[in-house]
Amino acid sequence: MIDIDLTEARNWFGFGVAGNFAGHLEQAGEASDFTKVVTEGYAPKGIFPWYAPGRDDFLGEFPLSSESIKLPEASEEFQGPLNLQIEPEVGVACQVVWNGDTVARLEPFALGAFNDCSIRRPGAPKISHKKNWGPASKGVAAQFFEISDLTPDGPTATMRLVCYLREDGGQQHAYGVDSPLVGYSYYGEVLLDWIVERLANQKGSDDTPLEDVGALMVASGHPEVVLIGIGATRYTPLGESTYLKPGDEAIVRVYDSASSEASELRQIVTVG
Repeated sequence: MIDIDLTEARNWFGFGVAGNFAGHLEQAGEASDFTKVVTEGYAPKGIFPWYAPGRDDFLGEFPLSSESIKLPEASEEFQGPLNLQIEPEVGVACQVVWNGDTVARLEPFALGAFNDCSIRRPGAPKISHKKNWGPASKGVAAQFFEISDLTPDGPTATMRLVCYLREDGGQQHAYGVDSPLVGYSYYGEVLLDWIVERLANQKGSDDTPLEDVGALMVASGHPEVVLIGIGATRYTPLGESTYLKPGDEAIVRVYDSASSEASELRQIVTVG
């Protein structure tokens, strides 16, 4: 296991993969956002940014925490119900190999529990507008597995991802379906190669929720490391219909079913 240094992570670029686990977008009520996004077979829908160091807008706010999720304060931008859901994911940390302004290769060195927490905002123009509302709007475990081989029959073959919600009163509920990492639609080198291709060719447009993540990375100074949320798994019926409240605890866990090792994230939901 390796420690995730949040001070160091301020220099990392953060982005996610949309639609990489069958059924999740439908459960999250977001499948209709991608009606004009054309994909092949079981490919994910695209990639989206959630942290771009150096920017002077909301994407430049460092959102990661290993201890808390902060509900956004009511403002002109955030009005009405603040419906936050845990997005239980595997986070993969990669070294970036650049060729000029193009990402040539991603070299994974660690993976662990990641909460791509989202505000359900119907009509938001881009996915990123649901992802970063300031400090402690994302979650990352304090420790990751030190792994560079993501082949489906490699060291992650026995790993699984699970998510729970512990209410303020102490009751704990299954929030995300306990799922094998190899159950992702795209995983391992297939996923990494697809991401490299998307970084080069996904340009985004006004009629899709996607953006030019590759250009954002260049504008952030060619970051040497990226943290990628590779997609949220399916919700349980409770997870699909339950939003976070102050005092709740969000628990995301990546564990090895063949050993006792785990990367676990626990975040208390707070206000403002």
